[in-house]
Amino acid sequence: MKPIWIVDDDQSIRFVLEKALLREDMPTRSFTNTREVLTALEAAADDEMQGPQVLVSDIRMPGGSGLDLLDKIKARHPGLPVIIMTAFSDLDSAVSAFQGGAFEYLPKPFDLPRAVELIRRAVDESQREEVAEERMVEAPEMLGQAPAMQDVFRAIGRLSQSNVTVLITGESGSGKELVARALHKHSPRASGPFVAINTAAIPKDLLESELFGHERGAFTGAQTMRRGRFEQAEGGTLFLDEIGDMPFDLQTRLLRVLSDGHFYRVGGHNSVKANVRVIAATHQDLEQRVKQGGFREDLFHRLNVIRLRLPALRERGEDVPALTRHFLQQSARQLGVEPKRISEAALVQLAQFDFPGNVRQLENICHWLTVMAPAQLIEAKDLPPEVMAAVPHEIAAAVAPASNGNAAEFEAAAPVAPPIAFGAAQSVPGSVVAGLPNGIDAASAGWESGLEREAQNLLAAGRNDVWDALSRRFESRLILTALANTRGRRIEAAQKLGIGRNTITRKIQDLGLE
Repeated sequence: MKPIWIVDDDQSIRFVLEKALLREDMPTRSFTNTREVLTALEAAADDEMQGPQVLVSDIRMPGGSGLDLLDKIKARHPGLPVIIMTAFSDLDSAVSAFQGGAFEYLPKPFDLPRAVELIRRAVDESQREEVAEERMVEAPEMLGQAPAMQDVFRAIGRLSQSNVTVLITGESGSGKELVARALHKHSPRASGPFVAINTAAIPKDLLESELFGHERGAFTGAQTMRRGRFEQAEGGTLFLDEIGDMPFDLQTRLLRVLSDGHFYRVGGHNSVKANVRVIAATHQDLEQRVKQGGFREDLFHRLNVIRLRLPALRERGEDVPALTRHFLQQSARQLGVEPKRISEAALVQLAQFDFPGNVRQLENICHWLTVMAPAQLIEAKDLPPEVMAAVPHEIAAAVAPASNGNAAEFEAAAPVAPPIAFGAAQSVPGSVVAGLPNGIDAASAGWESGLEREAQNLLAAGRNDVWDALSRRFESRLILTALANTRGRRIEAAQKLGIGRNTITRKIQDLGLE
């Protein structure tokens, strides 16, 4: 572990923090002014291990302020957690510290155990950021550890050398275009263009021209010949999104292209050869649309050669933490700001949300949090109103307990629950029943009854992974509860659970709890 750098012109503050951190097996290095720190950072530029794990700085010192030091450090080392200390607990200093990207703001005089706990949290965050940076050197095109998403990934792999037509089904916002792009990227046509068109977003009168192009003079305003999306996608892939909304008469023309590979521009008399792979997507039930007479049955069978069903986000709750962190990083890059971090309590509450808008809604929430969350660490109380309103009061109280205003103790005090509980969490008067299936009263039935009921439900649903599914939930709940009890200290949590240090580390990785 790299040392904690302490910057303060007060020798007594440096001494007290040094001794307290050394007792916790955290090495330190102390400085009296900002010039010494900047010089040391320059010297450590070629050897990353000589740099700080966390920097704790006073705000007012001779020769330069802590806020100026914060600006310079964030410019060079944006991922380094910086804790700002000051005896001048005024609003301007707090706002300036957070706007500058400080990890936390520590007013003097401070309670030493709380200061050490805050520094420990910053160390944990720093180590998580280091791992995250290694993993995100090349951001993956799609994220998902849920079994349903792994099935999608396997299907993309199997189709990687195929030109077969694919129909992607799934709710709006679930990422159908991402799957289409992945199919194109890993296909023999990857060097060709990927052209996407949303058939529901273009007026009926213009859609035919958009798809097939038009000849000069074909209609009023057609001053020149225009190539349509089929020609633009020559040698590549054409993605037809929301195909279920395509007008019935245009479905006939599309069927002809898929059948013989030829089409006519609007107003044209010469057929054009289409060398294009078609991938279609819809959120609608096309079989039902066929029965209702709104979609051609022959076109449905022509499109439905290979069907990929993309799961809704509520079906893959275990992916919410990874997706959230990814979108927070992405949003920060787009806005040119420091990426925000999110607490485990906030992630738990997010995972309880149904996400009717699916992955797109989560991405929008992360944009909102990047702009609106008041601090660098996003807490449960910072989540947008639609998330707070949708989560039962008892669950919200469990993941976001009342605070006395000290943000430093929030994560340590907040009980942590896993993203997936046994059964659906229900609001029951007088008790919190987050681990029992519907209708079971916690006062009259133990958790074993809840486990039995959940197993019966999964078995009745025809699942063949009941052991693995319930074991993962059980182990996740045990480990997260122990970590909450030990304030994140893994070795102590392992001792309390009666397992080895290597075992808990491996379980945390296998269960995606990092």
